[in-house]
Amino acid sequence: MSKLQTIIDDFEYLEDWEDRYRYLIEIGKALPEMPASEQVDENKVKGCASQVWLVAETIPGEPGDPVMIYRGDSDAHIVRGLVAIVLAATSGEKASAVESLDEAALMSRLGLGEHLSTQRANGLRSMVMRIKAHAAAARAAG
Repeated sequence: MSKLQTIIDDFEYLEDWEDRYRYLIEIGKALPEMPASEQVDENKVKGCASQVWLVAETIPGEPGDPVMIYRGDSDAHIVRGLVAIVLAATSGEKASAVESLDEAALMSRLGLGEHLSTQRANGLRSMVMRIKAHAAAARAAG
């Protein structure tokens, strides 16, 4: 079972928003630490109120559709959990699959969509747009 499917299953089990909130923070705490050398301006996601860093790498796959590997981090607990969910949905996937990610549908499926502040939702959108841009550039280069 994929990491994302495990997260989805766990969220479906949790009915109370407070439990989901705590689980989101736990997911974030489990995210590997990003080295300080990667927490630089060029890796910072613009449009996030919290600090969010994102690094993308590619692994050759099918011609024109490499596999994307992402690392990310945030200085805010909840946002770090959101980063972990997005990375679970995109890292290790083909670029074409990354480009088709519907983050709003994913957040809705997890029962988080209606609970994210406008600021967090905008930051999440900015992060996903950057991830999709990396995937598109990787496909164009490959």
